Amino acid sequence: MKLTLLQVGETPPAMRGDRPRFQPFFETMFDETGYGFGYEHVLIVDGEPFPDPGAVEGVVITGSAHGVYDDIAWMVPLRAFIRDAYASNTPMLGVCFGHQIIADALGGEVRKSEKGWGIGRHVYGMNNRHETLAGLPGEIALAASHQDQVIVPPEDAEVFLSSEFTPNAGLVYGNGATISIQPHPEFDVGFSKALVELRRDNPLSDDIVDERLNSLDRPVDNALMARALAGFLLKAKNG
Repeated sequence: MKLTLLQVGETPPAMRGDRPRFQPFFETMFDETGYGFGYEHVLIVDGEPFPDPGAVEGVVITGSAHGVYDDIAWMVPLRAFIRDAYASNTPMLGVCFGHQIIADALGGEVRKSEKGWGIGRHVYGMNNRHETLAGLPGEIALAASHQDQVIVPPEDAEVFLSSEFTPNAGLVYGNGATISIQPHPEFDVGFSKALVELRRDNPLSDDIVDERLNSLDRPVDNALMARALAGFLLKAKNG
């Protein structure tokens, strides 16, 4: 199965090094599942045109520093792409911003949360035993880095992942081919810790940042979530 990675964001400037884009994280995550995915990249942030949403085998919408409310040239076309992909039952995954823009495009509400920044290791409860997610435990720990949240999910979406901080952290959609999550199973612990460091004094105190860094010394369940997401996309493709 070939995954089309829609690049709608870049690594923060202070962290770019040899990974300025997000696609290496997703490729590594899916390669480690052993399912043998192929990849193509569409650099939406560079103005590359959207593919035909009904002609691709599967779509991944990456994270981004932008919010769904920003006036960006590609935001309206991205919403149109999502709606067309959804109508075509194209297997589709959104992560972080991708989670938010799918919900926004399909009728949900997304905004900055009054709870502020969600960073570091978060523990989520599993609320929905969709058959392709049945192998996940009742709780799962993943790294997060966000202010915006899905406040009201679309009518056609069910919550499968939630926490007190992020009640709508994972959504599975009624077409059986669309899934999205707020946290980042694609980021390794070192990168997640660097994201936490970016929030030091901007706007968080040293005490909070240090506590959130320490949280990432405990295990995260990236591999479990990656296999569940990969299985969902494959099942959606194969019917």
